[in-house]
Amino acid sequence: MRRTLMLTVLAVLGAPVLAHAAEPAATGGWIGPFAVIAAGIGMAIAAGLCGLGQGRAVASAVDAMARQPGAAARIQTAMIIGLALIESLAIYVLVVAMILLFVQPIR
Repeated sequence: MRRTLMLTVLAVLGAPVLAHAAEPAATGGWIGPFAVIAAGIGMAIAAGLCGLGQGRAVASAVDAMARQPGAAARIQTAMIIGLALIESLAIYVLVVAMILLFVQPIR
């Protein structure tokens, strides 16, 4: 288990170095590879946590609708607004990831 985790971490951290090995040293150094890693890790964390948050929100809303069927319409409206706000976090992180990937900060 530890060996697999260690090899995975080495592969993730070593891949950008191998991909940029043929480039001259004056093109920006480590900014590009770490921007790609940061964008990927940030999007993975945001997507995972948004999925967990949306699952908990829907589970709580269904539980509340089961307890009070008369208030189901109001609960559903609040749930949909909450899900949209939760999803906006993933969209914001996607925008930041796209900026990290496609904008060249240093040449």
